[in-house]
Amino acid sequence: MLLIDGSFGEGGGQILRTSLGLSLVTGTPFRIEKIRAGRKSPGILRQHLTAINAATKIGQSEVSGASLNSQQLTFIPKKVLTGDYSFAVGTAGSATLVLQTILPALLIADGATNLVLEGGTHNPSAPPFDFLEKTFLKQINRMGAKVTVELVRPGFYPAGGGQIKVHIEPTKKLKGFELTSRGEILTRRARALIASLPTEIADRELSFIGQRMSWDKSCLHKEIITNSRGPGNVVFIELECENLTEIFSAYGERGVRAEAVADEAVKEARHYLAANVPVGEYLADQLLIPFALAGEGAFTTFGLSLHTTTNIDVIKRFLEVNINTTQLGKLSTLIEVK
Repeated sequence: MLLIDGSFGEGGGQILRTSLGLSLVTGTPFRIEKIRAGRKSPGILRQHLTAINAATKIGQSEVSGASLNSQQLTFIPKKVLTGDYSFAVGTAGSATLVLQTILPALLIADGATNLVLEGGTHNPSAPPFDFLEKTFLKQINRMGAKVTVELVRPGFYPAGGGQIKVHIEPTKKLKGFELTSRGEILTRRARALIASLPTEIADRELSFIGQRMSWDKSCLHKEIITNSRGPGNVVFIELECENLTEIFSAYGERGVRAEAVADEAVKEARHYLAANVPVGEYLADQLLIPFALAGEGAFTTFGLSLHTTTNIDVIKRFLEVNINTTQLGKLSTLIEVK
């Protein structure tokens, strides 16, 4: 049984999610201690517990320590069972991170799976649904599996209540690829989502982005959400390139001016463009596990974050795979999986 220190490196929930996902894939049992020990609210939170419960059910697993605020967990998987599942976080905790946990095993499982996931879909501390659909899963589908997603209802913080439907057609073997250039930028787009708040907020965000990015009005899109369970505001900057689409997001907060929210997304987009790399920081973390399962592939991204290096260390605990990193310049790194 592997023993994992949940406080090492970045020390966040990703250590737990990666361990659960790769335990399902490899059948390797593990015990993790000091889960999120350095966080303001240490231990297992609601979204982590939902991920544990999802992995337990899909893997027909034995588990102990699966409770809120627990800082240790023992997980013993059995056979992955495909089919129809529904999992609810019960808060605005991220439904997309629950999917991130169980997806690796389902990509190479014996049959198709349908998931209904409820919780936060647009959460400041997790990948939003739009990133999942347009950025991450498009790359996953290049690897041989076929994953489709549908946003039934958005869930903003703090109300949550969002719903995502996922259909997964697995492949016997994932195939890696090289993503070292983003190619030409085909489409530039800014989107401001607004729910149960003055629409002027979205107008100001889009006007700010248009000015700072030198985009005309045809690139700016306001979307009024009518079916969310609470108010919310998120702005996206989307760069659709030949080889991938990257998305940068920022979330409205009480007391924060619309222009300040938009500026956060602008800064991320400009940093990405200046680095001249295809893969942003968040996509880099997401691609590591499927590339490791494929046993091949390469991509260029920013300089390595502590989050990324921690994830690489956990992956190597479960898989016999070489993940090599080469710094190409001040702003870029090549990650190769062999």
